[in-house]
Amino acid sequence: MRTASRFALLGLLTLGLSAAGPAPFEKAPDPAPDFTLTDTNGRTHRLSQYAGRWVVLEWLNYDCPFVGKHYRGRNMQALQERYTGQGVVWLSIVSSAPGEQGHFPPAEMNRRTTQHGGRQTAVLMDPTGTVGRAYGARTTPHMFVVNPRREIVYNGAIDNRPSADPSSLNGATNYVAQALAEAMAGRPVTTARTQPYGCSVKYARNAG
Repeated sequence: MRTASRFALLGLLTLGLSAAGPAPFEKAPDPAPDFTLTDTNGRTHRLSQYAGRWVVLEWLNYDCPFVGKHYRGRNMQALQERYTGQGVVWLSIVSSAPGEQGHFPPAEMNRRTTQHGGRQTAVLMDPTGTVGRAYGARTTPHMFVVNPRREIVYNGAIDNRPSADPSSLNGATNYVAQALAEAMAGRPVTTARTQPYGCSVKYARNAG
């Protein structure tokens, strides 16, 4: 009876630890789905054109408070500047549908990017949500790191602090920075998938 009780207690403790840690995310596409999108300056971007380079995909909605946390705290811009300076392509993707929160005409998106001090390579418009759905993008932000072989090596949250409060940036583990540092050094990514947090992606309501 004592042995059974010990196993029961161990089981409860294991469940508690699982609930406290990052929730596992469904298997990421491998390789990363190719796509073609137009940026806010009218230029066309294909993921395949960046073969041989590291790419970060950031799902973006400037009106989402969770996104605001990372831009007000200058966390996102610092990451963008740091890694684009190392040759990484950083693509922010807006999958908000017309009429939904976060969707603006290209000129307004450019104004907001300038206002926020964005340092990404480009802001891409995905009004139909086709690319967002292909990647299973669920929240803003939702982050993906794609290696030069077009494989997703990280899929999930930007960090381990699911809060909209900028003070939560202090002491946070940044999963994107960790994944890039490890993968670009040729090491396995310690945390390859986490549960993304933020506002839901504002897909077209009549889409599947």
